Amino acid sequence: MGRKLYVGNLPYQVGETELQDLFGQAGVVESVRVMRDMATGRARGFAFVEMATDEEAQKAATEFNGHSLGGRALTVNEARPKPEHSGGFGGDRGGFGGGGGNGRGGRREPRW
Repeated sequence: MGRKLYVGNLPYQVGETELQDLFGQAGVVESVRVMRDMATGRARGFAFVEMATDEEAQKAATEFNGHSLGGRALTVNEARPKPEHSGGFGGDRGGFGGGGGNGRGGRREPRW
């Protein structure tokens, strides 16, 4: 297991300090990053916590997966790197930029 953990199902009011304190019970916390909406700054309900060693990360994942925080059961597991896009238009979503969403039903033509 790697040292970086994904922490999901977070209450929106939880910040970096609270997670640092919680995960510090399992070992040395190297970094905590609560993911936020870029436009509003509001927490998005998940974070990444990096522990000092693989063993501490494993201990934290075992100890805190399902842990109740703010009335929510946390999801804690090894963080996986973002998948690389396979190139072309729209990456792995097939097509030009994904689904339409224009509310008119028909096919959306690509813009050049």
